[in-house]
Parts: sequence; C-alpha cells; structure tokens
Amino acid sequence: MDLTKLRHIVVMMLLIVGCAAAYAQDNDMILNRPYADTKRVHFGFSVGMNFQNIAITNNGYVTDAGDEEWYADVPSHSPGFSVNVLADYRIAEHFNLRISPGLYFGNKTVRYLNHRGNPEWLDQYKYKQSQNIKSTYIVVPIDLKMSAKRYHNMRPYFTAGAMYTGDLAKDHSEQLRLKNSDVMLTVGMGCDFYMSFFKLCPEVKFCFGLKNVLDKNRPDLAEDPSLQIFTKSVNKVKNNMVVVTFYFE
Repeated sequence: MDLTKLRHIVVMMLLIVGCAAAYAQDNDMILNRPYADTKRVHFGFSVGMNFQNIAITNNGYVTDAGDEEWYADVPSHSPGFSVNVLADYRIAEHFNLRISPGLYFGNKTVRYLNHRGNPEWLDQYKYKQSQNIKSTYIVVPIDLKMSAKRYHNMRPYFTAGAMYTGDLAKDHSEQLRLKNSDVMLTVGMGCDFYMSFFKLCPEVKFCFGLKNVLDKNRPDLAEDPSLQIFTKSVNKVKNNMVVVTFYFE
C-alpha cells in the first residue's frame, strides 16, 4: 500500500469518525442503547472497501540469451467491495470474540518491466507487460476485540486476529498464477458509536498474508517459454490487504 492511498483511507476514516463523533456529542445528554454491551451474543452485518496488494520478491533471473531480466511490481491499487455478516460473543467487560464471514471482491494489477530492455523498442511487449488478477475471496475473520471504557455514546477499540481467505475465482493462466487459499494475520482499530436504534462501528484493518501464494507448478506453460520466465523470475508472493469496514450492530 503506497503512502498516498493510505493517506486517503486515513482521511476518509477521520471524516466519518468526526461526523459520527459530532452526532454522539450532540446527544451526550441521552445515553443511547445503554444495555447494548451487556448481551452475551449479538449479531450484525457490515459493508466496506478493500485495497488488495501483493508483496513480490524478485530474484533477478536472466534468460540464457541474456536479453531478458523481468521484475514484477504492483504500482497502484483499486478499491474493491466487501460484505460480511457478524456474530459477536462477549467474553468480559472489555473483550469480545468476533467472527465475520463474508465476500471480498477486488483486483490487483501487476506490472512487469524488462531491465535489459529498451523503452524505445517498437515491440513494447518485450519491454513491459501487465496482468490484471481479479479475486473473489470468501473470508472467515476471527478477531479478539479489546474495547476501552464507554464514554457517553462512543467507545474506541482495537482488534487482533486471523483470517482465512479462499479465492473463488478460476485459476489464472497468465504470467503469474496464485494459489487459491491463504491465512492472514490482522490488526485493526475502530470506534463504536451508539445511535438511537443501532451501533455504527467504522473500522480499518490491516491484513498480512503468511503463506507464499505463488504457484510454481505451471504445466499449462510447458509449450510457452515466453511466459515461463515470469514464474522463474519471482521467488515469493505474499498477500497484503487494507480493509475499511462499517459495521451495523
């Protein structure tokens, strides 16, 4: 995630939190939903955006002819759509266990650059290429929510947990192919805003993949050595993601 995108996400979250905080402060004399946090189990749903990224470890592989040395990178990110359902179990006054299975729709555009190429070549395909990897993840996040003490109609919190992801999209048959499943560690922060009839909980979560999801087994490229070089040029690919979520509980 580049700094510009991260700044945009932070600014957007601050605006939303600021508006909700202003609403909460205007109603400080009225304690909305005073028993909402005493329920042992409650349910909800969420909608939001995800910004998918992959961390690529290149190895500088050079072809036998010595005229190709490809490096892969993800130069930009596009927002995707997220939708989840939520089940929340109250462990203690400040701790909740949450599971929120759902679907994440998004894509990643990988750019390839031949460092031994020439940008003035007429055949630009030998100098630079790109690949659009679309994903439809089924996700199962399990988080421990650690909440501060409620202050009027606001209650900030932090989360930590793990998330299973399974890509429902078909196998990608272009330059790089990624494995369909992964496990990610997650950390996040948010704030509960107690409205008259529900809780609104804006949250930002950072997800870090644990597995190398690069698929090196590419029999589909046995007859296409021009595409095999991209898999040979990469040692490792790990998923990363930033998720902006709005829970309604």
